[in-house]
Amino acid sequence: MNRIEFLKAIGLGTLAMGTIKLSSFAKSLKELPESDEKMPVLFCGHGSPMNAIEDNDFTKSLGKLAARIPTPKAILCISAHWLTRGTYVNGSVNPKMIYDFSGFPQELYKVKYSSHGSPALAKEVQSLVKKTEVKWDTDWGYDHGTWAILRRLYPKADIPLFQMSIDYYKPAQYHYDLARELASLRKKGVLIIGSGNITHNLSIFDFSDINAKPFDWAVEFDEKIKDALLDGNYQALIDYRDWGKISKLAHPTPDHYYPLIYSIALREKNETITFPYEGFHHASASMRCVRIGD
Repeated sequence: MNRIEFLKAIGLGTLAMGTIKLSSFAKSLKELPESDEKMPVLFCGHGSPMNAIEDNDFTKSLGKLAARIPTPKAILCISAHWLTRGTYVNGSVNPKMIYDFSGFPQELYKVKYSSHGSPALAKEVQSLVKKTEVKWDTDWGYDHGTWAILRRLYPKADIPLFQMSIDYYKPAQYHYDLARELASLRKKGVLIIGSGNITHNLSIFDFSDINAKPFDWAVEFDEKIKDALLDGNYQALIDYRDWGKISKLAHPTPDHYYPLIYSIALREKNETITFPYEGFHHASASMRCVRIGD
């Protein structure tokens, strides 16, 4: 199923849910102690699925980024490619691979990322979030918004990894408020990653040239985002649709923008913001990555 088909499909119903028994592995994560130290928060551009198998400046930067972060005890990823009606958390012990794209080289469909899931932490997410009911899911797996990034950050796939979905039908403010409720996970050694793109207009990607000159509107939108991040102007980021034509060009649909909202919502007062990578792919995709905290 391609992305357009998927966006249509999610309006037809919710994902199937199920119950599972916690493995001994999952139980060992259940009582992760809190610490005065907080894990940083990341937002990573992911761009084309080809970034999972191609070496370029962007993919190399992810490996360097992981080396500068304390080793997480677990990872929660909010990916632009798990869109639902309602909010779900995946509680699979061994999530499946999802190849949610078409027309790419066969090599890409052979990529595996074998991290275990974390049912215990998925349950904790359910208990932390009061804004809405976080529903249980075992049907989803690792979509390419997650595995294309994680296999670059942590190629050994030896850190528990689970996903929370994005309710496609809710506005940016809703996602910001929901994400604020996840903050305590940072003190338990959980690395929270939003995976999307600062600009993402798939209809005008220049797939023939990864280094194509970026569109002027993409550069302008990307710079406005950078300035708002550095100024701590979260309301401007939430109200990005008020920026007029450039916001519609940057995001015809909000799916690849919302993961940024989850990341910035977790920033605490006076925490540093840095940009491990800045640049564009295929003319219309900002690959900017954001690190929040030390």
